[in-house]
Amino acid sequence: MLLKKKEKLSILAFALLVLFAVAPVSNAMHIMEGYLPLAHCIFWMIVCIPFLAVGIWNIKKVLKEDRRTLMILALTGAFVFVLSSLKIPSVTGSCSHMTGTGLGAILFGPCVTSILGIIVLLFQAVLLAHGGITTLGANCFSMAIAGPILAYAVYKLLTKMNVNRKVTVFLAAFLGDLFTYCVTSVELAAAYPSEVGGFGASVVKFLGIFATTQVPLAVIEGILTVVIVIALETYARNELKSLSF
Repeated sequence: MLLKKKEKLSILAFALLVLFAVAPVSNAMHIMEGYLPLAHCIFWMIVCIPFLAVGIWNIKKVLKEDRRTLMILALTGAFVFVLSSLKIPSVTGSCSHMTGTGLGAILFGPCVTSILGIIVLLFQAVLLAHGGITTLGANCFSMAIAGPILAYAVYKLLTKMNVNRKVTVFLAAFLGDLFTYCVTSVELAAAYPSEVGGFGASVVKFLGIFATTQVPLAVIEGILTVVIVIALETYARNELKSLSF
């Protein structure tokens, strides 16, 4: 029985990777290489370090308690990789895309998700020319830290309020995705404040440009996250219990 469950989870993970393989190639990126001033790049990377350190410690703790969760951790990482690789050009220097990090935040918490996120971002920057090494900190903070923190907070709050599990998962993933782009807008606006209206006007401009593509993408991500959770509840119930899900 355990072997069959692992096989089914492996098939699900493989299906996600196939989806990425057949997805159309896009020249769109996260905040691209060289787009942010050096001081901003260094600042965002420093901000990320504490979250990444806690994330490494949490992963070791989770795997030590139950090695069976490794399969779910790998599946979650694949989910982040696939969704964040499907991009729609939105504005010079960045793009709109789903993040996939809401699932990791719900299952493992935001700090573990930060590790999955930065691995995905590094892989995309080096091998797929999506994002960049100098902008890795900014991309990591918006997609792999800020978004997951909000998703985790929404999930915990709605769970305590006894809201339907599927609705809770959807809203957590949906709002986490949107918050990622709110933070990205702040990062871009801080680097390039508007000549008229300064930082505030620039934030509004970036938010307005992102909203047209990001809102429907966030809805899709919420639905896909619910589908994955249903699949995990069907084929990996024991592993989810070990995660207190």
